[in-house]
Amino acid sequence: MSKKVLYYVNQFFGQIGGEDQAHIAPEYKEGKIGPALGFDKDINSVGEVVGTLICGDNYFNENLDKSLEFLKDVLDEVKPDLVVAGPAFNAGRYGMACANVAKFVSENYDIPVITGMYEENPGLEVAKAVSYVVPTKNNAGDMRKALPKMASIAVKILNGEVVKPAVDGYFAQGKRLTVLSDKLGSERAVEMLLKRLKGEEFETELPMPVFDKVDPAEPIKDLSKATIALVTTGGIVPEGNPDRIQSASAQKWGKYDISGIDELKGKYVTIHGGYDPVYANEDPDRVAPLRDLKKLEKDGVIGNVYKYFYTTTGTGTAVGNAIKFGQEIGQELSDAKVDGVILTST
Repeated sequence: MSKKVLYYVNQFFGQIGGEDQAHIAPEYKEGKIGPALGFDKDINSVGEVVGTLICGDNYFNENLDKSLEFLKDVLDEVKPDLVVAGPAFNAGRYGMACANVAKFVSENYDIPVITGMYEENPGLEVAKAVSYVVPTKNNAGDMRKALPKMASIAVKILNGEVVKPAVDGYFAQGKRLTVLSDKLGSERAVEMLLKRLKGEEFETELPMPVFDKVDPAEPIKDLSKATIALVTTGGIVPEGNPDRIQSASAQKWGKYDISGIDELKGKYVTIHGGYDPVYANEDPDRVAPLRDLKKLEKDGVIGNVYKYFYTTTGTGTAVGNAIKFGQEIGQELSDAKVDGVILTST
């Protein structure tokens, strides 16, 4: 009997529209739409895409509870053997939607999920922990290569076969699996040690994560003469958001003159899409403490507060963009001879 597959796509790949349709609520259509067509051809020996779930990127991320409730209703009705989402490539909102689909399905149903993402997609960390995520390039031009890779894993899963990241080409999930070996752990450890000493190739049984390291700056010698700047990823912007900074998956940052004010309250609000805005809107200095910095300036604790304030949103923002923002803002502050920065998040 052919296994049933449910496919999730956004408004663009669901052939509804582009950004102008990113607000559409979720809808379910029987059959194959968009990438589901190609995926279905590659798995037709063991499974079939029976339906496509479509939702606008903005709607899904801004109405998560309602979107997941709709997903639950579809899952209960269709009862799929496998769920596929994307691939999302490097599209931040789409990636976060696919990741939340995967997270919900894995936490509430015993159903495997497959998706595809670029290594810097903000949804990757969530998705790879709960699903099989195939590495893709950063744009949809890689669709022809990504779908067969996803389908290959799907065929194995639907056939009840064991898949492995090194063999089947998906991001390692960081899970430890219990396997049987005819050698004691001490024997295997000695063998690896000997191979390492001889300069031979070996594969560790416990790979360690790799973290980006940043050398800390030298401490400020005299704060009373230092210029301190205020930077936040908490989405604090002037009322009306004049630069239209995105509430999630930010594509830009803002710079505002604060030389003539002693606090942000009454003039600034948050547009951040990742936390409850009530308390930040009530007093934005809770997120970006200009008022406290100005007090330190008046008390002589610091030399002065830099005249410009920098802001963006961190939620869902791609690592590549975050690095770019940091370099751009950092260069401006360096050129302005700023001595230190207060960087706040949420």
